[in-house]
Amino acid sequence: MSVEILSEWFSLAQQGLFESVVQPLLFGLGGGSLLEDGYAATGWLLAGLLQIAVLLGVLGPLQRWRPVERITDRAAVRVDVIYTLLHRLGVIRVALFFGVEPLWNELWGWLAVQGVSGIQLDALVGPWWPGVTDTALAGFLVYLVALDFADYWIHRAQHRFDWWWALHALHHSQRQMTMWTDSRNHLLDLLIVDALLVQLGHAIGMAPGQFVAVVACTQLVESLSHANLRLPFGRLGERLLVGPAFHRLHHAIGLGHESAGQGTLGGHNFGILLPWWDQLFGSASFVRDPGPTGIRDQLPENGGRDYGQGFWAQQRLGLLRLIGRA
Repeated sequence: MSVEILSEWFSLAQQGLFESVVQPLLFGLGGGSLLEDGYAATGWLLAGLLQIAVLLGVLGPLQRWRPVERITDRAAVRVDVIYTLLHRLGVIRVALFFGVEPLWNELWGWLAVQGVSGIQLDALVGPWWPGVTDTALAGFLVYLVALDFADYWIHRAQHRFDWWWALHALHHSQRQMTMWTDSRNHLLDLLIVDALLVQLGHAIGMAPGQFVAVVACTQLVESLSHANLRLPFGRLGERLLVGPAFHRLHHAIGLGHESAGQGTLGGHNFGILLPWWDQLFGSASFVRDPGPTGIRDQLPENGGRDYGQGFWAQQRLGLLRLIGRA
């Protein structure tokens, strides 16, 4: 099945959801001037609904079939479910960018007037795939790899700079990883990462639909890589796609997000979708059974630092860590 057909099906579903639910809701709330933004938000909503269906219908049963560990702190997992619903259904994205996106649009408009514009990365790379008939798929793959490369360096920066780690540490504070853990992030951390990726997408010529598709595919792989799932990819497979074992090591205490196990920032396995970048830049590790996940300073013998039990407590403590007050 071609990308064009899938894209057409998605567009039809987006149009139907918009006309039957979102548009009447906007008119009812007096938001008739927001129809264009509402249509774009409907795309994120639909992509999120499809992802959650995969989580519940595929990853959930797999976790119950072959778990890495028994879940004992279900309250913490329920908080992660809240993060996932807010993030994947577009609530956080719309809320964060409602007042920010117009500023970016104004900047790009000003740059265009100055004669500065982005590139069309897929068109630049096009000559390298002569004979390829499905150019939409080829373009999608180009953008998928490009954004994943950027994601890798963003992720390394989150583990390199103290101020960014103060926010990103929330993601690593979950001691029992599940398919819901990927969305457990500080809102300010999300704002920074999303802003960087959105502007990069604009700069390299990604269409809005392409951006939604790339992000949705990446997020599904992230849900898989965080799953409480014993699913070996094999020696070759784990070097082609980030899986649960590869990413669990990234969350392992003393291995994944520390340099030489000394409690200093650094670590291994920063890849989001593709482990190629870790292998290329020397940050890959394929240690088997890396041990428990979490952060060293959470352990009672290291002070038992509190990262918060509920959504708002976690957000508040993240800000306090950022300013050195927690």
